Amino acid sequence: MPIQEGFRNQRLTVVPRPVLADAQSRPVTRRLVVTDCGHYPNATDHLMTRPRGTDETILIVCAAGTGWADVGGAQHRVGPSTALVIPRGAPHSYGASTDAPWTIWWCHLRGGDLPELIDEMGASPSRPVIPVRRLDRAIALLDEIVTILERDHSPASLMGAAGAAWKLLTQIVIDRAMPEPGDPLQRAMAYLAERLDSTVRVADLAALVGVSPSHLSALFRRATGGGVLAHHTALRMAQARNLLDLTDETVAGIAREVGYHDPFYFSRHFKRTHEVSPTEYRNRDKG
Repeated sequence: MPIQEGFRNQRLTVVPRPVLADAQSRPVTRRLVVTDCGHYPNATDHLMTRPRGTDETILIVCAAGTGWADVGGAQHRVGPSTALVIPRGAPHSYGASTDAPWTIWWCHLRGGDLPELIDEMGASPSRPVIPVRRLDRAIALLDEIVTILERDHSPASLMGAAGAAWKLLTQIVIDRAMPEPGDPLQRAMAYLAERLDSTVRVADLAALVGVSPSHLSALFRRATGGGVLAHHTALRMAQARNLLDLTDETVAGIAREVGYHDPFYFSRHFKRTHEVSPTEYRNRDKG
């Protein structure tokens, strides 16, 4: 039978279900395992319909072109640099557009950790299409998954594919949390990173990047889990650790370099953060 034009050069691998059952009993792959994966370039006439859903969560990353998806009765457009996430068991259909057929990388996933990872990605049955900010990185990881499982379905290969899938999902989470270049949060973070030797007032920083102090604080909490000053302190402490590890600078000199004019206050602050003094930190075994 000749290959359909739209599926020429496609890659596809399916893990045999007995092998998959064994993987789901193992310590690592029971938490996350890739069951199927592939690559469809310029997938003209691509159409998939599953009225009863699947036993896996489906992740499709659109690299170029466009497609569409119906998930639970709602229609969604899928464009370049987006991911379509279809939950386990959700009725769905999807396919390539006729005018600019999509090029996609995809994988089916199972595992006990998967619901939390998908939730952190911001995907849901009502919002199955999410942005992929670093498309190159996502494609590289999907290519790694496909290449591993094309080779064999040994426990080691399944674990390797699971590791790449974990990195893919968490990278989408990280990229979603981090600011876009030029937006207020990115400019504020860059400003703080350049001023490790001084203190910064939240109100002044908010005015500089053009938002209110409360909005800036909310942006930092969402991206970092803490406030503006907590992020600045973390950067200063990281620089202090670097100087303690890599230089012979005195503790007083390091304190000045990270904006603490009182070395005793710096030492108390460092110990509160790290549970050891700067001197104890410098002298303990590392590496």
